[in-house]
Amino acid sequence: MKTLYIVRHAKSSWEYSGIEDIDRPLKKRGIKDAHLMSKFLSTEIDRPDVFVSSSANRALHTAIIFCENFEFPLSNLQVKRQLYSFSDGYLVKTVNALDDGFNSAIIFSHDHGINTFVNKFGNKPISHVSTCGVVGIQFEDKHWKNIKKGKTFMIEFPKNHK
Repeated sequence: MKTLYIVRHAKSSWEYSGIEDIDRPLKKRGIKDAHLMSKFLSTEIDRPDVFVSSSANRALHTAIIFCENFEFPLSNLQVKRQLYSFSDGYLVKTVNALDDGFNSAIIFSHDHGINTFVNKFGNKPISHVSTCGVVGIQFEDKHWKNIKKGKTFMIEFPKNHK
């Protein structure tokens, strides 16, 4: 069995003009939500075997906060430029390429790709994964490259923990 947690990056800031989208930072609310969700999650689940993040500043900052609260070594955080995508294609490729030695993974990515992915691979329809939302899906497969439809067992959003 493989267990996957998908995390949409926390709330980002639009207040800085002249910076590239990939460089947008988190808002204070995003930082608070990332701590809130990662502290909650760290009491509910075993620490995932691997943490993988988009290279976008907002996703990476979210992942770093989760690493801290899960006591996961930052040196082991995998950063993937291809996850800075707004389709599920690179998210699927990233999951399929995970080492089969990892039975669980947590991936930090972006809006549209996540929404498409969780509805395609999970068994519960989710209309919109909010910022810093976490969706957990379990797969009966032994190999990440073979994942098919899984069981959605967790849907957590910051608004439910405030």
